[in-house]
Amino acid sequence: MARSDGQRHNVLVMRLSALGDVAMTIPVLYPVCRANPGMRFIMLTKKWPASMFHDRPDNLMVVGCDFKADYKGVMGLLKLASQLRKQYAIDAVADLHNVVRTRILGLFLRLHGIPVVHLDKQRARRRALVSHRSDIPVTPTIDRYRAVFTELGLDAPADFTRLYDGAEVPASPMVPDKEPGQRWIAVSPFSAHEGKVYPLQLMEQVVKQLSARDNYRIFLMGGGKDEKIALRKMARGNSHVISMAEVKHGFPDEYALLARCDLMLTMDSANMHLASLMGLKAITIWGATAPQCGFQGYGQTSADDIQLDMPCRPCSIYGERDCKFDDYRCLGNISPEQVVRRVVETIGDYC
Repeated sequence: MARSDGQRHNVLVMRLSALGDVAMTIPVLYPVCRANPGMRFIMLTKKWPASMFHDRPDNLMVVGCDFKADYKGVMGLLKLASQLRKQYAIDAVADLHNVVRTRILGLFLRLHGIPVVHLDKQRARRRALVSHRSDIPVTPTIDRYRAVFTELGLDAPADFTRLYDGAEVPASPMVPDKEPGQRWIAVSPFSAHEGKVYPLQLMEQVVKQLSARDNYRIFLMGGGKDEKIALRKMARGNSHVISMAEVKHGFPDEYALLARCDLMLTMDSANMHLASLMGLKAITIWGATAPQCGFQGYGQTSADDIQLDMPCRPCSIYGERDCKFDDYRCLGNISPEQVVRRVVETIGDYC
C-alpha cells in the first residue's frame, strides 16, 4: 500500500538499457536525490549498467537485475514487483524507459495504489523527424527524464556538473602518469549500430595522423572480442596509441582515464555519455542519427558535432535501419582530414 500520510519516501526509478541511456539518467537522478534528501531512490537496471553508478548520493540505491535468469516473463515481473514493493516500501515510480517490461512492472505496482509516471517517448515526433515530414527536434532525453520527476512532484534541478565534482577522482592502476605538455585523447570508434559508426578504415587514418604528433597520446576505447581485434589493428604501428581493450577494466578505470583526458572523439554512443559524466568535451561524429533525435550528450554542444547536411538525415532514431544507398555515405563522406582538423583546433583551444 502507498503510505497513508500522502508523502513519498521511496521512489523506484526504472531504466533497464541501453548503456548510454542509463548513463544519461545520472545527470538527472543525482541532482534529484540531492534536492530531495528526505527520500530514498531505488534505481532498477540491468547488472552491467548498475556498475556505472559511482560517486552517488547517500539516498540512492542501485539494484541490478538479471531479467532473463531471475525474472523471466510476466510471472517473473510479478515476482520482481512484489519483491521491490515489500523490500523497499515503494510508494512512487519514475519509469524512465517506458517499454513493455517497465510498463508491466508499473501496472503491478499501480494495483497497490502506487503512482507511476512513464517517460514520454515522443514517438509521433520521432517518426515525423526520420520520415522528414517535420524538422521539429525530439525534446532532449535529459529533459524528458527530468519531466518524469517533476510530474511526481519532486524537485529536479538542472545543476549536474560532473562525477566527483569538488573531489579527487579515485586513481586507477590502468591509467599511466600524464607528463607535462601531453594532450590525451580518448577515441571511441564503435557504437551499437552500423549507421552510427565512422568507417574503421577512415578512423585508422585519423588515429595515425593524430598519433604522429609528439605530444598527443591516444587511448582507444572499446570492449568485446571483435572490437578488441579491431583496436589492436588500429594501434599497431602507431606510436603513442594505447588500446584500453587489451586490459581488463571497469567503470572506475574509465572514469579515472577520462578525468585526465583533454578530449574525446566518439560516435553517438555510450562513451559520449560517459565523457559527459566526467565533464569531458566530446567531438561527436553523427551519421544516420542526429542530435535532434534527442541523444546529445549532457553538456555537449552542436559546435562540437561533425555531421553532413544531407536531405536523408536523420533516417533513424537509434541507427539500426539499413542505409537506402547501402553505403552510409553520411559517414563515409566525412574525410579523416576533416576529423583531424577539428580535433587539433579544438584541443588547442580547450587545453
